Amino acid sequence: MDVKGKRVLVCGMARSGIAAAKLLAQLGAQVTVSDLKAEREFDDALEELHAAGCRFALGEAPDAYIPDQDMMVISPGIAWKKPFVQNALACGVEVMAELELGARLTRGELVAITGTNGKTTTTTLVGELLRAAGRTTHVVGNIGYPITATAGISRDEDVTVAEVSSYQCEGISSFHPHVGAVLNITEDHIARHGSMEVYIAMKRRIFAQQTEQDVAVFNRDDETCVRMAQGLRARVAWFSRKQRVDFGACVENGNIVLHLDGEPQTVCRCDEVFIPGAHNLENALAAVTIAGALGVPVETMRDVLRTFRGVEHRIETVRELSGVTWINDSKGTNVDSTQKAIETMTRPTVLILGGSDKGVSFDPLAETLVHAPQIIHCVLIGDTAAQIEASLARTGYTAVTHAGHDFDRCIALCRELAVPGGCVLLSPACASFDMFKDYEDRGRVFKEKVMALV
Repeated sequence: MDVKGKRVLVCGMARSGIAAAKLLAQLGAQVTVSDLKAEREFDDALEELHAAGCRFALGEAPDAYIPDQDMMVISPGIAWKKPFVQNALACGVEVMAELELGARLTRGELVAITGTNGKTTTTTLVGELLRAAGRTTHVVGNIGYPITATAGISRDEDVTVAEVSSYQCEGISSFHPHVGAVLNITEDHIARHGSMEVYIAMKRRIFAQQTEQDVAVFNRDDETCVRMAQGLRARVAWFSRKQRVDFGACVENGNIVLHLDGEPQTVCRCDEVFIPGAHNLENALAAVTIAGALGVPVETMRDVLRTFRGVEHRIETVRELSGVTWINDSKGTNVDSTQKAIETMTRPTVLILGGSDKGVSFDPLAETLVHAPQIIHCVLIGDTAAQIEASLARTGYTAVTHAGHDFDRCIALCRELAVPGGCVLLSPACASFDMFKDYEDRGRVFKEKVMALV
């Protein structure tokens, strides 16, 4: 893809937008950067773009700049249905997601991992497996490090492993991973996509450009994934905790077993996987399937699975204080993810729930909680607190206290309610934008406040 001399409007100056603008400028494009926030609100985050000669169109809508552009690159937070995006398309401007731009400019093999939950853990684990096998690997995407930040340095022998969100999939067209994977599908992001059908269709788009030489990986235990796998051109590989598979990875007699084109290979015992929980066993099976398709030796997989300690903000122990263990699961941004976190709790636990609204039902979470005696109390925060309490009340669960939008009060309440030998778990089942910049900011603030307790 040659962008030299092209006029490109980059919309949204968060991490991915800044990385995209920087890469485009390095490649000789005439870049205009746009964001509704004024320049003073970015502190010094845009200094590199000034130095690169980018034109600034900040603090205003981008519509006036659109007719003069050859391309427009949009950040994941900008919905495809936005009027200015549709206006650009009507003007004949090529519009693409930052993920699409990065993929077009990336050299080497590309892996794309999506799904509702487990993406960050699995993406990180696949990266570790490939690096341990001696491959130069770039771990990018929705994980917090944009693909456009590594596209310019990638080489033909490298591997890029991208965590892909449904938001990013709105703006892809020629995106072509050599290995693509869907880990699971549960209700999420309905406020953005409008329906589960659209949400699923967005996820499935990662396979649209695959050929017979590529591999598509799915969760055999997820009915939606089974349906999604139908009619693809790529070779389908499966992973499963519950049943044997002919091509992929599964559990047999307490072992993770890899089935590719030769004899079955035992990777390790399930209880040797360091990260805990049934959901993490599924993540490990998915990672083994992907790594196996890319030629990583079983011996390498065994060593990594025994030592990989997971990722920040995902069931992460922060500290123990006065006999209470504080756990950061800020990555629990939807109901299914929080349900999985609840399942890992074996001690009396105070659970922090709530955040910004995604338009989903909290009734399944309430059903889980009413049958989870280890959750002794819920402290509710943020915009969705009333919705969550209403769902809990319908099941008869009443051990609830509100902290409003005051996170300090939330921490103080949890300390009062927790019991020695128990836990406090932050797993909100919601996005974070009502009180924080993102789930990482929420997790970091939680850890800072917990570490400050005396």
